[in-house]
Amino acid sequence: MFTTSRLIAFSLFATLASALPTSKRAPKLQNLTKDEALSLIRQATAAPVYTSCSQPNTVALTFDDGPYTWNTDIVNTLAQYNAKATFFVNGNNYECIYTEDNQQRLTTAYDAGHQIGSHTWAHLDWTTLTQEQLTSEMTRTDTALEKILGVKPAFVRPPYGSYNADSLTVAAQNGQAVVVWDFDSGDSVGATVQQSETTYTTTINQHPSSILALNHETYETTAHEVLPFALSALQAAGYKFATVAECLGGLDPYLTVGTPAVRDASWTC
Repeated sequence: MFTTSRLIAFSLFATLASALPTSKRAPKLQNLTKDEALSLIRQATAAPVYTSCSQPNTVALTFDDGPYTWNTDIVNTLAQYNAKATFFVNGNNYECIYTEDNQQRLTTAYDAGHQIGSHTWAHLDWTTLTQEQLTSEMTRTDTALEKILGVKPAFVRPPYGSYNADSLTVAAQNGQAVVVWDFDSGDSVGATVQQSETTYTTTINQHPSSILALNHETYETTAHEVLPFALSALQAAGYKFATVAECLGGLDPYLTVGTPAVRDASWTC
């Protein structure tokens, strides 16, 4: 005999199952085991994870770990190639996001048409955090960007590209999709300029349908040497530069767009 709680759970399973692609639906919900039911819920409530672009012949250049010293230099170099990029920023990693310099850097990048995404607050590995800690890491960065730019990002990138089922659930609860990458310039793991350029050249010569490239704005060599090389080589190969939202088919880059706040005592890390 079904209890009220079991009826509610069964109704929930049915609702969640209907939201899944046909290939992922169980043939008969009443035959689900406990593990299968929990798996179904996780699939239906987890944030989507994008590992590559969906639009042919696009390249989405992304820059992590800022805002930092060379952010505006990167924006100026991108402008020379009429290229748009995406910056996944932290709240308090290399520097506090609320400094006047970083406010100006973010505003300059946003006003130039670049996409601003979240890289969460302190660059902590999601798989080591509780759900409460994950929520704090995500929402503190969102709050900062709402204050500085008036926007809440629709996309979040996990530090180290590391995530698990719990973190995808929290991201979904926060309304955000998760973005990783299919190309790594290697700058954050010690690659020299020549090694990064070789990595770009090798990939370009293979000419994949699209490229979702990981770079870091916190390295002077990335900003001043690798980026100009990559832009020139990618342009010569016929790729179209796009933000992450654009390379995924024109998705909305932000969940909300409003007016920036006035600086006050709360702008602190």
